[in-house]
Amino acid sequence: MAEPNQRWPSLPAMFFAQAHRRGDSPFLWAKRAGAYAPLSWREVAARVALAATALERLGVGAGDRVLVLSENRPEWLIADLAIMSLGAITVPAYVTNTPADHRHLLTDSGARGAVVSTPTLLERLLPAAAGAPGLDFMVAIEPPGRAAPPGLRLRRWDDLVAGGAESAAAAASIARRVEGLRRADTACLIYTSGTGGTPKGVMLSHGAMLSNCEGAIERLAGLGLDREVFLSFLPLSHSYEHTAGQFFPISIAAEIYYAEGIEHLSSNLVEARPTLMTAVPRLYETMHQRIRREVERAGGLKARLFEAALSLGRRAHEAPERLGRHERLIDRTLDRLVRERVRARFGGRLKAMISGGAPLAYEVGMFFVALGLTILQGYGQTESGPVVSCNAPEGNRLRTVGRPLPRVEVRIADDGEILVRGELVMQGYWNLPADTAEALHEGWLHTGDIGEIDAEGYLRITDRKKDIIKTSGGDTLSPQRIEAFLTAEPEIAQAMVYGDRRPYLVALVVPEAEFVAAWAESRNLPPDLALLAEERDFHAVLSRAVERANARLATVERVRHFAVAPAPFSIGNGQMTPTLKVRRHVVRAAYETYLERLYA
Repeated sequence: MAEPNQRWPSLPAMFFAQAHRRGDSPFLWAKRAGAYAPLSWREVAARVALAATALERLGVGAGDRVLVLSENRPEWLIADLAIMSLGAITVPAYVTNTPADHRHLLTDSGARGAVVSTPTLLERLLPAAAGAPGLDFMVAIEPPGRAAPPGLRLRRWDDLVAGGAESAAAAASIARRVEGLRRADTACLIYTSGTGGTPKGVMLSHGAMLSNCEGAIERLAGLGLDREVFLSFLPLSHSYEHTAGQFFPISIAAEIYYAEGIEHLSSNLVEARPTLMTAVPRLYETMHQRIRREVERAGGLKARLFEAALSLGRRAHEAPERLGRHERLIDRTLDRLVRERVRARFGGRLKAMISGGAPLAYEVGMFFVALGLTILQGYGQTESGPVVSCNAPEGNRLRTVGRPLPRVEVRIADDGEILVRGELVMQGYWNLPADTAEALHEGWLHTGDIGEIDAEGYLRITDRKKDIIKTSGGDTLSPQRIEAFLTAEPEIAQAMVYGDRRPYLVALVVPEAEFVAAWAESRNLPPDLALLAEERDFHAVLSRAVERANARLATVERVRHFAVAPAPFSIGNGQMTPTLKVRRHVVRAAYETYLERLYA
């Protein structure tokens, strides 16, 4: 494990130092022929050097951008480090991106090349490549199954990392390149949606992510960090997993297992037996619901013991002084009968679960704490590396997001906005000086979140200043962008998307007046929205309109359910401003019952 005061000059320098120290110890675990098999630190280091050398031959140099499109797997990490080792900049892309999303990333970043994993993802990327004049090559991790289109070089990953006599020379060459890297150099462009809807490239330096890693080592020292094991399942294209699930494990020389997918998470947890787990609240919500349902189905004595364990566990956390000797004895018995079984579901050796990316509901966090699992809530955003604060295992306060990490300054502006300063702060938005100037003032990042700091330095998030939706899965989405797609459909006049801190998006829609009138006339009905909303055929037509809009949106942006508003949004009812902008808080207050029913 690195010493808490260790300061590496770059992310690749950190990796190669750890690889030299750990040698043939297992590092990356992935499924092969149905079973997990490891790559050692030495093997991964050799592949990073070979891949970097091959990318250099393809023309990649300092400052060039290379897109990475892949599910979580060893090649993701290897490609990322190979790109950065050349002083180039990684551009992570979500596997759920649409061709239009890919086109924007390629053209906006000016990517010179792309590393893509599967033939399916390659087919989705190629149409976007046609509109990206700067794109020169693609590297296919799996056999591509097709020839490259004219003007684009297509290479196979296996050719990049082929070893042999070149390995030693590649390692020496790349070591010299890595020596020239500095913490202030840009390491990656991570695209995140802004208020205007167009994803913006957040420029993160090596130092921003290293600052996160170094601060986390100090903050989590009470866990006794040593020979840790992570299970990587959040997308590595998300800043949270990129830093907390990839570079933080490297910083403490941990092993990383790659999950096969969210549908296999339960079995992978038992196989990998992680000691630390980083996830977004949505995952903890899902696990909470699943455990609850299983207990309810079991009923009887099992359910009664479970509820007793929850009750006593909660009291032990919130008011330990109120537990008498007899209750403590019962609690220890329940630990063996109930909590050990719950911990076994997570592999049996979990030291802590870390929640970030969105607010964690207190009741969900308390559920796991009462069952003997440590859950530490943190806070941040892509523009801050991404971690700003996190609870420590000692003095854990579930209703807060903990204290700022070491060497991170946080203050509350006069209007309540949370401001952040330190090496973790982004360098700016790629090619967007006006947006950068709006977000950064005198080194302070204006987060758009409202909060407060208590007398002991704990930060609590109370609201959002920016008109952005942050789902419980950690996705930051622009409601205006989604609403624009909905209202582009001829049947829909107005729309308001809802879903902050919720697992998915829903919407309130106002049908277009002429459509309503024509529909009502054709069925001999009055043009009353409240009445028509109950008509199955009327709802079906609007459903098809929503489906057409969804087809043009990324998966996380799609509207799962919708309700029909009984009246249009207007200036007269206070639901629109004089400049015809929707007053979201007014509409939410008026229709919260409608919207919440959509989650039932």
